[in-house]
Amino acid sequence: MSTRIPLLHGSPRPVNLAVALREAFVALNDLVLVQLAAAGHRDVRSAHAAVFQYLDDSGTTVSVLAERAQMTKQAMAELVAHLEAHGYLTREPDPGDRRAKLVLPTERGRKVIALAQGMVPELESAIAQEVSEERLVTLRRDLESIRKAALAYKNTLNASSVG
Repeated sequence: MSTRIPLLHGSPRPVNLAVALREAFVALNDLVLVQLAAAGHRDVRSAHAAVFQYLDDSGTTVSVLAERAQMTKQAMAELVAHLEAHGYLTREPDPGDRRAKLVLPTERGRKVIALAQGMVPELESAIAQEVSEERLVTLRRDLESIRKAALAYKNTLNASSVG
């Protein structure tokens, strides 16, 4: 059986901050997937979080979903096609742009979203019991600071590569 963290010279590769954040996400997301499977949604996989996470209830184009998830349109289209084939999503003409189609959740898709959202308080409570409510509040604040700092750094890199 393989380990989650790849090996480097026979030892687990050092875990940097980005990897640690992703691993925490994977662990939490896996808990949601177990609950979804127990509720009969075995066709929903980890990668599908990128669709449900960025889907507006009024519909979203595949292009916008891909941009929000920072993935290619082709990869997002494959995820959407899978979820559409299993009855979680539908595509309908965009009333604002006849050439485009909006991806919308079906009743089944809305159940998945509701189940996942319904787990948030339970998961956050479990985390608060592990690290304390105060540290959880601080963690949320720190994560937002990290996001903003990374965005600012990205903008600096983009500006320096243009000039």
